[in-house]
Amino acid sequence: MRHSGLTMFPFLVAILFPLATSDQSHNDFLQCLYRCSENSSSISKLIYTPNNPSYSSVLEFSIQNLRFNTTTTPKPLLIVTPTTLSHIQASITCSRKHGLQVRVRSGGHDLEGLSYISYTLPFIIIDLINLRDISLDLSNRHAWVQAGATIGELYYALIKTTRTLAFPAGDCPSVGLGGHISGGGYGNLMRKYGLATDNVIDAQLIDVNGRILNRSSMGEDVFWAIRGGGGNTFGVVVAWKINLVPVPPTVTVFTVRTTEEKNATKLVHRWQYIANKLPEDLYILAFVEKTNSGPGGSLTKEAKFTGLFLGGINELLQLVEQRFRDLGLAKEDCSEMSWVESNLYFSDIPSGTPLEILLDRTLLKSTFKAKSDYLKVPMPETVFETVWKMLDEVDVAGMELIPYGGRMSEIPESSIPFPHRADNICKIGYLVSWDEAESSEKYISWIRKLYSYMGLYVSKDPREAYANYRDLDIGVNDPAGKTSYEKASIWGKKYFKNNFDRLVRVKTQIDPTNFFRNEQSVPSHLSK
Repeated sequence: MRHSGLTMFPFLVAILFPLATSDQSHNDFLQCLYRCSENSSSISKLIYTPNNPSYSSVLEFSIQNLRFNTTTTPKPLLIVTPTTLSHIQASITCSRKHGLQVRVRSGGHDLEGLSYISYTLPFIIIDLINLRDISLDLSNRHAWVQAGATIGELYYALIKTTRTLAFPAGDCPSVGLGGHISGGGYGNLMRKYGLATDNVIDAQLIDVNGRILNRSSMGEDVFWAIRGGGGNTFGVVVAWKINLVPVPPTVTVFTVRTTEEKNATKLVHRWQYIANKLPEDLYILAFVEKTNSGPGGSLTKEAKFTGLFLGGINELLQLVEQRFRDLGLAKEDCSEMSWVESNLYFSDIPSGTPLEILLDRTLLKSTFKAKSDYLKVPMPETVFETVWKMLDEVDVAGMELIPYGGRMSEIPESSIPFPHRADNICKIGYLVSWDEAESSEKYISWIRKLYSYMGLYVSKDPREAYANYRDLDIGVNDPAGKTSYEKASIWGKKYFKNNFDRLVRVKTQIDPTNFFRNEQSVPSHLSK
């Protein structure tokens, strides 16, 4: 069977990949894929070159930040959408042999597009969209999830079988679990149970040599590194074994809004002293933003507080009255629902929307730029007053304050590569969004200005950042002449603090030639 597939190879290439016949290196690479795949005839249906009529639709389907869906965005030589692990092994082997870079994409939410873009050509994309099986073991509170599955697909599988088990991941349904877990992965259960990657107990990894490894065979150092050390760095994680955590069958969500003209500044300022000290069953996000949530969709500046409580409304109201009375939470601000439904609420998906929306992999596409910070000491009210003024310069923008404390303060910084733990009030996420047709220069300049201003008030030495909010502005002005390690340590210390050096040692062990890399991946000591 395999030999007959190889016999037909020149015919298949001529039909499926006409450009390859005029470029010997492309032709050699495709032949290599056929030779190295266990089923050579099947892989032809999973490869898309620019000559394939489906190439653009496959490439664009999982591009969530439309800033990276332009004619000038670097494009892959081809896209492989594997259905078996042998397809991934073949892609790695042939990319190494023919000098191609590899990008690995699960959901396409990489904030700088690095899961599907390389600024050093040529490259291919291994798109894991077909590897998304989810196997639940409810009696042991475990699950195996393939890396191409989305958060929404996992939540949908859970809600179809149980209301009392959850996974502490994010609330955006279309985010791929492969990348989400690789960089940390936070959500509305983080104060109760920590990050998504804090709840990983095993994994399946394909390394640079094509070996399929689990926790035992990869070793504890590598297992430590892949849980928060960033995707496309140590190999291709194809599946995670995760802990499922208990939640009540009914939880309570709420939203309180107030404007700059009312008490927004004082309320957000007060939030800083309270949010990370609340009981771990209560999670309250704070937003300082300019949105189109005003009458008739008009733009308005507001502070918004969105919360989740692992309990009922009456208990919540008593707790908030005792601990955060200034919020003014009322019963009509609250709704009871399942925990899975609470994630749709946090994503601003209207109440009553069928749960099948969780399976939509194209939700929330937009054009945006984001950054992150960590707050150690409460900021004065004047900071928020300045931010309100800066919001006048753009349309849809703001900052999100994600509360820490609870379980996040109990896990040691060195437990996994993600180091941002006990000494944080919150993580700050900055976001600016604009119409796809507009020039990005104005908006990117604006968020850089906001980030520069906030530098006076956030963490220092290093100014910490969240690895899953990759930001290519960090380290972009590196002095010439530095080694790969020295350049990488500029952003590496911000993302991983004192864990960065251990990550480099593990990288040198598992991928010494730095084959798996992107513009902000952990380097090998042996790489140039």
